[in-house]
Amino acid sequence: MASFFSKLFGGGGSKEPKAVERSEPETHEGLLVYAAPEPDGDKWRLAGLIVKPGEGDAGDLERIFIRADTFASRDEAVEWSLKKGRQVIDERGARLFANGEPTGRA
Repeated sequence: MASFFSKLFGGGGSKEPKAVERSEPETHEGLLVYAAPEPDGDKWRLAGLIVKPGEGDAGDLERIFIRADTFASRDEAVEWSLKKGRQVIDERGARLFANGEPTGRA
């Protein structure tokens, strides 16, 4: 999981992988969904981030998701990553952030 965060947000020395480019956010049920497909050889792996914006002084809560699905193009992976993010929100709802941790897996 730490390597995904390194890829997603950058950081570390020169040996760290390049940060994965995120899509523009899509709002669903008051949450932000970002597609962040990962390169996987000549394909793109479905991945993304769901963010619950913080209220007041509280920081944002974030949940990553990575699935086994791969796609031939990044555009297709972005489309399906956003769909998967919406599906996770619809299925898990408030439970997605129930533990209150700032980061985690969806």
